[in-house]
Amino acid sequence: MSDVRFSVRSLAIGFAMVMAAGAALALRPTVKLADEQRFDLEAAIPKQFGAWKIDPSVVPISVSPDVQAKLDKIYNQTLARTYVNAAGQRVMLSIAYGGDQSSEQSQVHRPEYCYASQGFQLRGSQVARLVTEYGQISVRRLLAVQGNRKEPITYWITVGDQATLPGFGRKLTQIAYGLTGKVPDGMLVRVSSIAADTGQAYEIQDAFLNDMLHATSPQARLKLAGRFGA
Repeated sequence: MSDVRFSVRSLAIGFAMVMAAGAALALRPTVKLADEQRFDLEAAIPKQFGAWKIDPSVVPISVSPDVQAKLDKIYNQTLARTYVNAAGQRVMLSIAYGGDQSSEQSQVHRPEYCYASQGFQLRGSQVARLVTEYGQISVRRLLAVQGNRKEPITYWITVGDQATLPGFGRKLTQIAYGLTGKVPDGMLVRVSSIAADTGQAYEIQDAFLNDMLHATSPQARLKLAGRFGA
C-alpha cells in the first residue's frame, strides 16, 4: 500500500513540475518591441537644433577594447556627439540603444561602470528631476573626476516606453513587460560636460536636453524619454 501511495505522490510531483515548466515557458517573453517598432538612432537626433550644433573637435569618452567588446553584444545602436552653442558651451551626448532589456545580462550598462573602468573617480551621485515642457524625467547626476578633469554627468534609461533609473524601478518595469509576453527595448541617454562649476554644468545640460527633446519627433521622443507622467 505504501508503494502505491509513493507512486501516486511521485506522479503528482512530476505532473506539478511539468505544469510549472509549461507555465514558465508560456510566460516567457517572446515578442520583441524592437522588431515591431524600428528605430534609427542616428536619424532620430538632429545634428543641429535650438542654439546647438555638432562640434567635431570633441568626442565623448571612449572605452577600452575589452569593455567595448562587451557593449557590442548588448547594444544594437550607439551615438556619440559633442554639441556647442554660440557662447562656446559644449555638451557631450552619448546614447546607447539595446533591443533586449529583459534581463540583467542584456540590459544597458550604468555610466558608473564605464567611467570607473577608465580610471575616473565618481562623486556626488544623486537623483534629480529634469523638468521639460512635456513632463518630468527622473535623472541621475554624477561627477566624474580624473586628475584636473571634472566631468558632471546627467543620465537616465528607458525600458520600453518608460523612463526610469537602474535599480528597483527598472526591475519592476522589466517584470511588467515580461508578464505581457513582450521583450522591451530601451536605451541609455547620457550628457556630460567638462566644467569646474558643477551646478552651472547641470543647468546647461538641462537646457540642452530640453532643446533636444523639443527638436525630435513624438515617436523619437517616446523612445528617448518614455511616456511623460506615466
